[in-house]
Amino acid sequence: ILAIKDEEDQRPIPSAWRPAFREIVRALARKDYGLKAGIPGVAPLSPKIAKQIKEYVEDYGETLVELSEKTWASSCCLWMGKHWDVLIDLWTKREGRSDLALRARVSESKSGLVIRIEMVYVP
Repeated sequence: ILAIKDEEDQRPIPSAWRPAFREIVRALARKDYGLKAGIPGVAPLSPKIAKQIKEYVEDYGETLVELSEKTWASSCCLWMGKHWDVLIDLWTKREGRSDLALRARVSESKSGLVIRIEMVYVP
């Protein structure tokens, strides 16, 4: 699945982005809300965003788990003219696919794509 610049329709998450999003969610499931170990291609999180993610996940009251392969059937991205807005459905131990989602932006740079995590929330 390729990254397509389509401003009209939501598209599936491109195959090339999926490993990075798996690593992001793996870190969140380990309660590394600030992504302290770093993930190639992922911009560092500000303390404010890391705190928001921690609080939202804890308030939600369920245990995050790594992404299921089924996540790609319901997660999507949309080209916004200069970046893609991305919404990844998150999974919990008890619920499976939960109401929580990870919102991010993917931008092009001279050194490749950059993923910026914006928040975790219930859309």
